[in-house]
Amino acid sequence: MGDARPTGAPTVLRVVLGKRLQDLREKSGLSFQDAGQALDVTHATVRRMEKAEVGLKIPYVEKLLHLYGVHNQTEIEGFLALAREANRPGWWHRFRDVLPEWFSAFVSLEGEANVIRAYEPHYVPGLLQTEDYTRAVLRAGQPHAPQEEIERGVAVRQERQSLLGRENAPLLWVVMDETVLRRPIGGAEVMRAQISRLIEATELPHVRLQVMPFASGPHPAMYGPFHIFRFPIEELPDIAYAENLIGASYFDQRDDVSAFLEALDRMCAQAAPAHTTKAFLGGIRKEI
Repeated sequence: MGDARPTGAPTVLRVVLGKRLQDLREKSGLSFQDAGQALDVTHATVRRMEKAEVGLKIPYVEKLLHLYGVHNQTEIEGFLALAREANRPGWWHRFRDVLPEWFSAFVSLEGEANVIRAYEPHYVPGLLQTEDYTRAVLRAGQPHAPQEEIERGVAVRQERQSLLGRENAPLLWVVMDETVLRRPIGGAEVMRAQISRLIEATELPHVRLQVMPFASGPHPAMYGPFHIFRFPIEELPDIAYAENLIGASYFDQRDDVSAFLEALDRMCAQAAPAHTTKAFLGGIRKEI
């Protein structure tokens, strides 16, 4: 039987089209087995298409649309055009030599979200890092990597930051532990420049920064950093992302994401208000 093969981290569009195919299949009352039999592939292949774990083969998609009762040719052509677009690799594909597969999906989600919320207990968020700060962070995590690889990593982070300059830039709302600002990374000059960058970011209308001071005591997310992505696409649910030393986990089930959202909402209420962040940062910069 024919089969589809994994094609790397999915674009958000591929995720959306996979969910649309799932909805059409379920509305038609067909099972994975029914769809797989029509395509002469395993039922697991259909499941993986819907989960965006494999590319969307155009002949497969066209056949499924007919099977699911979609016969309007204009609608079919529109769906197939989107499928072709979804199969094109994202800009991050050219950095696949230094970008872990599990993080490529993060970059895709980040680029399509209209709201990005995060808690960061260790480092300045990548979207707000200076080049020198990024270089120091990458070197700490990869002490034996060649300098060329480090510089490629810096380039990835700089490319990611371009989304904050877009006309339709997402809302970036971050809660950072005071530890992030106190931990010396790259030396005093690098830290001063980094804090100056954060001060500049507080002036942006689509960036909201809050600091969780030491004096606030314990809070709901002391277990580690995480992100929550929200999208301007009806089919795509909120997605939470939690990273660890060797990989990451993505959560899209409502109950799971709600747990992250509840923790972050409580932290936003507990942290220093956003309008005080600029003064807080200025005070720390003077101490360096």
